[in-house]
Amino acid sequence: MDFYNLNLSDPVLDALDDMNFRETTPIQEHAIPPIIEGRDLLGVAQTGTGKTAAYLLPVLSELSYGDYPTDAINCVIMSPTRELAQQIDQALQGFSYHLPYISSVAVYGGNDGIRYEQEKRSMQQGADIVIATPGRLISHLSLGNIDLSRVSFFILDEADRMLDMGFSDDILQIAKHLPAKHQTIMFSATMPEKIRQLAKTLLNDPVEIRLAVSRPADKIHQMAYVCYEAQKIGIVKELFKEKKPERVIIFTGSKVKAKDLAISLTRAKFNCRAMHSDLSQQERDEVMYLFRSGQTDILVATDIVARGIDIDDITLVINFDVPHDAEDYVHRIGRTARAGAGGSAITLVSEKDQPEFKKIEHFLKKEVEKMPVPEHLGETPEYNGKAQDRKPSRSRNRNNTRRKSGTKGQAAPQPNTPKSQAEPQNNASNGQAETKINGGEKAKAKHRKPRNKKNHDKPKAQSSETQKKASE
Repeated sequence: MDFYNLNLSDPVLDALDDMNFRETTPIQEHAIPPIIEGRDLLGVAQTGTGKTAAYLLPVLSELSYGDYPTDAINCVIMSPTRELAQQIDQALQGFSYHLPYISSVAVYGGNDGIRYEQEKRSMQQGADIVIATPGRLISHLSLGNIDLSRVSFFILDEADRMLDMGFSDDILQIAKHLPAKHQTIMFSATMPEKIRQLAKTLLNDPVEIRLAVSRPADKIHQMAYVCYEAQKIGIVKELFKEKKPERVIIFTGSKVKAKDLAISLTRAKFNCRAMHSDLSQQERDEVMYLFRSGQTDILVATDIVARGIDIDDITLVINFDVPHDAEDYVHRIGRTARAGAGGSAITLVSEKDQPEFKKIEHFLKKEVEKMPVPEHLGETPEYNGKAQDRKPSRSRNRNNTRRKSGTKGQAAPQPNTPKSQAEPQNNASNGQAETKINGGEKAKAKHRKPRNKKNHDKPKAQSSETQKKASE
């Protein structure tokens, strides 16, 4: 659909013309009309589908008509991280190019006192749009620096990430400062039960839009190493010894792992930097500058911080930990193979994470290629899609080939399973994603029956690190 069919104001359409934006994405096509009509909205779509424009364009269009107070804050946009807040602010500057009378301010932590005073002054003067992280906005509210009593638009971007980061109470506290009559717009990449509960609390008779999750691009070469937790760092180092790393992002499940992995790779003489929430804003900006400019080869990052990373020429993505769901997996590996280029994605599947990875394979409708773990790193678990607490004896992961217990030099026959072909990608940004209200289909899991193996006197495998859910 063309933007000219969406009843947007002329200044907004002029800005889109300047930016060569013509066709809407599915989330924009379905979200912009109800927002213009004043309806509350719950939108569920992957990152990278155009959600930011889906709420910025109609809000700017409504503000451009001048029916809102000039001395009050008219719109509050909540963002989980500083990086995403900055990204939203940059997009806003472009879309509002022909609306110089609409003011905005980005409010986030990690800055000095001068920046804090600038934020305070802008809000007290009545910036039309405030883009804020929850913690920073709570700080300003507690000091009486901001008045939300005349807000017309309350927008939650990446709501699932804000809840993952523990901002649920902050969001509810901020909502108490809003007027009784206002429009609430919530966007999320996933739809867990906690998002539904938050939507029931904040939204009034909302329009719900849910887009089917697109599968990864065919040009992404997906691979996996089935291993023990303690073998992961060794596998990563071996990968980088075989081929010099360039433009690599490694995703970890916690900031603790991000720090430890970056230290280990640096000690091994690899050019690596970590990106996590314990860094100051100046340190984050420096890390991103070094990576974007090619002065750093490897970026180790957590999912939450990585939401603000927008780099096109990534050659390799490594999932050091298996993502919690298929949406996160697609989001992570989608960092590579952009703009028609190729790329690779490697996932390290520990003995505890096999069920989660099996669910991802069911979503992909294909079995991800299993790579052999270097022999000198020791024995590996058998992949059967089930969590394993006990280390099997004398089993090696060699392209899914296992040696029978008690048989020398004779490999067990490999199952005659045809290699699945990846289905065509539903590219949401090109308007090809399927719109669904009740979510996608659930694939029925099929597990290969594990072989019986003779027990030797082997000690139980010890987990190298207790899984921690670090607050970002």
